[in-house]
Amino acid sequence: QVQLVESGGGLVQPGGSLRLSCAASGSIGSIYAMGWYRQAPGKQPELVAVISRGGVTKDANSVKGRFTISRDNVKNTVNLQMNSLKPEDTAVYYCKFWMDGTDYWGQGTQVTVSS
Repeated sequence: QVQLVESGGGLVQPGGSLRLSCAASGSIGSIYAMGWYRQAPGKQPELVAVISRGGVTKDANSVKGRFTISRDNVKNTVNLQMNSLKPEDTAVYYCKFWMDGTDYWGQGTQVTVSS
């Protein structure tokens, strides 16, 4: 059994910053990649950023230059540093691990950007 637990969401003013973290526990196997998705009300889920085991990253165009994904292979965690936040970044953010041919998802954490 593998569990992903997210933390770090909340309410922030436009232009502010938040840092999301996602930690895996349980029977951890070989993690191929880690990533973050988000889903705003009434919208389809969107891939925000992904990082491979070797540290190669890919970001959505909407967050380039503002968000940074990082991972700790020893602690089995993935982080998302979000700077210069905009109201359109408001969504539930989910972490995802690609591990041993199976996808694992976190429970989601709400990020609200509002003045």
